[in-house]
Amino acid sequence: MKKTVLITGASRGIGASMVRLFAENNYNVIINYCNSKEDAQNLEKELLDKDLSVKAIRADVKDYTQVVSMVEEAHKIFGNIDVLINNAGIAQQKLFTDITDEDFDNMVNVNLKGVFNCTKAVLRDMINNKYGKVINISSMWGVVGASCEVHYSAVKAGVIGMTKALAKEVGPSGINVNCIAPGVINTQMNSNLDEYTLNSLKEETPLGIIGEGEDIANLALFLASDKSKFITGQIITADGGLTI
Repeated sequence: MKKTVLITGASRGIGASMVRLFAENNYNVIINYCNSKEDAQNLEKELLDKDLSVKAIRADVKDYTQVVSMVEEAHKIFGNIDVLINNAGIAQQKLFTDITDEDFDNMVNVNLKGVFNCTKAVLRDMINNKYGKVINISSMWGVVGASCEVHYSAVKAGVIGMTKALAKEVGPSGINVNCIAPGVINTQMNSNLDEYTLNSLKEETPLGIIGEGEDIANLALFLASDKSKFITGQIITADGGLTI
């Protein structure tokens, strides 16, 4: 029987890479998006044309009511949600003294409250079913902190704390909760980095490369599988060794 995965922020970048990989590996995939409707619909069509099982559903993860509606629609189409990947997120580079209240609140609401909202919406069914996989996408900056990204680093560290605490709470219900902390990945979110900065990051990285969305998707697929049944509460940093 096919399992169903809900991937938030799934229309582009790492999210889209995960959608493709999970769909190709016999999952029903819910493609969550908020503003990138065209990208989500194009991705949905691309995979439906390959006879893969996907559905694009809009919901702003900041809004719990919208999240609940998305989950209810997903239930009607695919049944229970077996895997949740909290990938939706935003980034911003600013000096700490320039961060506004609006900047900080938006960062918290998307990157941290969004994880809370989506997890809350699916967790009750997972607990009843005594099975579930929750995979949170944090960042290496949530582990070590980043200059000029204090608010981003803070909320990504919050995702790590939530992962560890929730893993302890729902482990007895057969639910695994883990976190991936990506390094520098070749996505649109990092398209603002100039060639000099990218080359500098490559030089600082022991493996000498920038990551691709597929690198994170492959790790997520493993954590979603029964091969990872004895792994929970873990923060796996996929950054080519940059933060060793």
